[in-house]
Amino acid sequence: MPKIIYNKYDKSKIPALPQAKFQGRIIVILTSGETEKAVNYLLTRDILGFDTETRPSFTKGRQHKVSLLQVATPDTCFLFRLNHTGLTPALIRLLEDTTVKKVGLSWHDDLASLHRIGQFNAGWFIDIQEHVREIGIEDLSLQKLYANLFSQKISKRQQLSNWEADILSDKQKDYAATDAWACIQIYQELMRLKATHDYQLMQEDNHQNETSIS
Repeated sequence: MPKIIYNKYDKSKIPALPQAKFQGRIIVILTSGETEKAVNYLLTRDILGFDTETRPSFTKGRQHKVSLLQVATPDTCFLFRLNHTGLTPALIRLLEDTTVKKVGLSWHDDLASLHRIGQFNAGWFIDIQEHVREIGIEDLSLQKLYANLFSQKISKRQQLSNWEADILSDKQKDYAATDAWACIQIYQELMRLKATHDYQLMQEDNHQNETSIS
């Protein structure tokens, strides 16, 4: 039976969905030496999920620098605490790499944030938002895309937490790892659906609350 997906997912349905959570290893990176070892490992993988976190500012006109770079494989996620390490030579090597596929969501914004703390020439990066419309999905947020494709919710409760805290909480680590890992899951499912056409697109009319099949 073809998978049912929607051009626009109803956000009101998300709270009732079961929660998605990364189940693999989460490794926090605090030093330049740890960064080198982590990057060497990551560059042996076939695909990586990327995301960043920045300490929120509640003062108008004030913006903090990016605090965290999370990079996931399907079973391991490294949390690079950039407020401790900065962009080390190893991280620049990772960001400039052109051999390993790196997947993110709205990744151009993340690259801009990273460029504010160090100079590098971005390597092989794929932005999921550039692919979703190919199968008729109009939503661009991670939470809606994951709900649409997998009928599970990704919690955003930690999004506005302090990413420069001395020690990240378990909830923060789970949140950060899940976001990076979810990028891999979404990208691979989009590619599968695009190749197999094993889906039925439901057109949601937001004005008339009607649904049609295409």
